[in-house]
Amino acid sequence: MTMDPASVDDIIGMAWCDKTSFDAIEAATGVTESAVIAIMRKHLKPSSFRLWRKRVSGRTAKHGKKMRADDG
Repeated sequence: MTMDPASVDDIIGMAWCDKTSFDAIEAATGVTESAVIAIMRKHLKPSSFRLWRKRVSGRTAKHGKKMRADDG
């Protein structure tokens, strides 16, 4: 997958945002959760990637399906 730098920056920004779920990223850009992870791994420094993964692992706000299930 080849993306222009502006698109990569947009995806990285959405991925760092705590309130933007992977489902919302996919709806807005067409990029799946696994592709977002691959983009983050490729474009961030290793320490930044590890920090991001630690933040989003298990976080319900990043997983729209889990978030909806917790609501009711």
